Amino acid sequence: MFKLSYTSKTTSSKEQLLIDLRNILSEARNFNVLHDVTGVLYFADGTFFQYLEGEKDDLFILKEKLEKDLRHTELQFFEMQEIEVRKFSDWAMKYVSKQSMIQQYLLSCNVLGFHPEQLSQQQVNELVDLLVFIEDHAA
Repeated sequence: MFKLSYTSKTTSSKEQLLIDLRNILSEARNFNVLHDVTGVLYFADGTFFQYLEGEKDDLFILKEKLEKDLRHTELQFFEMQEIEVRKFSDWAMKYVSKQSMIQQYLLSCNVLGFHPEQLSQQQVNELVDLLVFIEDHAA
């Protein structure tokens, strides 16, 4: 079992964003159920952060899909790491929208706004731990 996370910027207009978020979540949940992938998607300030858990081959397939997805730009992947236990075992894809708890955490890391690309791998791990406990939101 492995984990993979990434950040990217949306290419969607404000008018198209909600539709694209719903489509991204629907596509992710469908793929993830079929491939036993779990995780969380967080979106704020025009930026996506997604954390995924699953078999290495399935995560590579998702990585390739993301690299071709025109709804994303400035894609940055964090280190793929082996894990023993899933953090999101109950979620094909949990969705969390902008939260003050996350903003406060980023400020403690000296990051203004939602810019996960500025985080170290350890800080990304801490961000994921926060996302475990935040309530799910529908897009």
